[in-house]
Amino acid sequence: MNWTPSSNYKSIVVLTGAGISAESGIETFRASDGLWHNHKIEEVATPEGFESNPQLVHQFYNQRRKRLFDHEVQPNAGHIALAEIERTFGGSFLVVTQNVDNLHERAGSSCVIHMHGELLKAKCLKCQKSFDVQANLSVSSVCQVCSQEGGLRPDIVWFGEMPYRMDKIFKELEACDLFVSIGTSGNVYPAAAFVDYAHSFGAQTLELNLDLSQRSSQFDHSFQGPASLLVPLFRDLIQREM
Repeated sequence: MNWTPSSNYKSIVVLTGAGISAESGIETFRASDGLWHNHKIEEVATPEGFESNPQLVHQFYNQRRKRLFDHEVQPNAGHIALAEIERTFGGSFLVVTQNVDNLHERAGSSCVIHMHGELLKAKCLKCQKSFDVQANLSVSSVCQVCSQEGGLRPDIVWFGEMPYRMDKIFKELEACDLFVSIGTSGNVYPAAAFVDYAHSFGAQTLELNLDLSQRSSQFDHSFQGPASLLVPLFRDLIQREM
């Protein structure tokens, strides 16, 4: 990787997408034919789809949640390298992920924002509270907070909904010295605009992606290859400058 980091970084923000988790066996979100595991996106990833057929949506996310407990699904070298940077970097280090799995946390990362929600959380539409969940959900599941039945949904940000903690994310992008995008296609907003926002506040920008993305030309530096290879190289370069 022909890139030299600065020794003066005080704040690093990393955006991760499906590319980093795909190497751990997590299926990517959307296929080119507009289907997701043989379901139309509108059926399983919109509020309207949930209102129309909540049991189908619950079954869909129950399967994805169960997948996280498969012994074959483990954090890869990319996840582990990011956790190692967090432990050793002397400044602020934040991972903003578009992924809804728990692989960053399992690798050891503690400063993580899941802007699209989490598979291991449920949200109650009656009390508007979220809580951890590992078991299957159904239309008759009971909220652990308000004890009401029938109001739970996966705590996932669907199409047409606002991603979580955007105020915090933009504040961190304004303050960072380095913004890094890993394994994301660059075609889903608002995350696709993070590079422009960080750059406008003076941050250096770096892209690590399997292929050129729709936003590659907007980065100061862009490198192509698997996250499990590129992110450890990125870690080594950062740690060499500490």
